[in-house]
Amino acid sequence: MISPAPVIEKQTDSTSRRFRMTYEEFLAWADEDVHAEWVDGEVIVQMPPKNVHQNVVEFLHELLAPFIRLFKLGKIRIAPFEMRARPDGSAREPDMLFVATEHLDRLTELRLAGPADLVIEVVSADSVARDRADKFYEYQDAGVREYWILDPREGRERADFYILDANGKYQPIPIGADGIYRSTVLTGFWLRVEWLWAKEPTDPLRCLAQIVGRDKIIAALGE
Repeated sequence: MISPAPVIEKQTDSTSRRFRMTYEEFLAWADEDVHAEWVDGEVIVQMPPKNVHQNVVEFLHELLAPFIRLFKLGKIRIAPFEMRARPDGSAREPDMLFVATEHLDRLTELRLAGPADLVIEVVSADSVARDRADKFYEYQDAGVREYWILDPREGRERADFYILDANGKYQPIPIGADGIYRSTVLTGFWLRVEWLWAKEPTDPLRCLAQIVGRDKIIAALGE
């Protein structure tokens, strides 16, 4: 295994570490147990996320995975799994990504080679700038069609949703007056935002039944 290049480590907070190395060195150095991203010759090593972060990721995965599987929409992956949206671009590990069936050729054994159709990032204390600025423009320019930024931190609960317009720029999509966001990439999927940070744990299967309807679930399972 190649060690990080011998330069001064930059540490800007208590939850991430940074090293300089080439992408080839990064591939040789990192393994499946490393949660890290490669950006402009710099590796950002992520520390384990907090419980509130994982609660949102787990809830969404348990909600989205069966929905995607029921309607054969594509594949979903959760971190750590590399997405290199551009051949010469950054190697990111989104908290969650979705690849539509028509783009599954981008999904290789090692990584997603090309943009996901939907990326979900759950904000942590050290990731605010990355999620809202760095990754926002990276994903926009790479052609990620839909981007969710979810901030579950106590007192800062906020959900932002963006879709690419005809000019390849992200446009914010407001949450409905009913508190519901309707996805454009996941046909038929909607999310009641309050589910994400409800004080009492929300059962994703009950939520799925509300979204799809019992009859549609039975019909989809019977195909």
